[in-house]
Amino acid sequence: MATLPKLIRAMRNGSPKHHNLVLPSLRRAFSLYDQINLIDNVPEDQLRFQEFDETSFTVNGVKYDGSLLCVGNLLMSWSPRSFSEITTDSLSIFQTVRPIPELLIVGCGRYNHPVNPQVRQFVKSIGMKLETLDSRNAASTYNILNEEGRIVAAALLPYGVTS
Repeated sequence: MATLPKLIRAMRNGSPKHHNLVLPSLRRAFSLYDQINLIDNVPEDQLRFQEFDETSFTVNGVKYDGSLLCVGNLLMSWSPRSFSEITTDSLSIFQTVRPIPELLIVGCGRYNHPVNPQVRQFVKSIGMKLETLDSRNAASTYNILNEEGRIVAAALLPYGVTS
């Protein structure tokens, strides 16, 4: 930051004497953000959401239509097609999954919705925490936590789902 006051003084005094002044890099301030979002060396067995559209998700280069359920690095089709279809039955697989994920991220479609208290209590009784987000942010959150090596799960409706 010492170069900034020198630059300001030089500008006040006319043209700078040194034509190659190096400005402090803003990239340094965002280096952690860059590292999280620009990691391309994801292991082959690790799931990574890359794109989405109104009806599908692209995971590790493969396009999947409809809702998806991800547990750790396992990916499967999921039956709910609307937010109201997210029930304790649709999440019952978590009664048998081991190790139990620390967090279940529910992607609600285009908009975030609160889950009904029964579903919240069911998830809590299994030993997981529950986070609801729009599907775009849910997929991003899953990517980040999965890259950190945390045991997380995601239940995602396509982004085009609005209710």
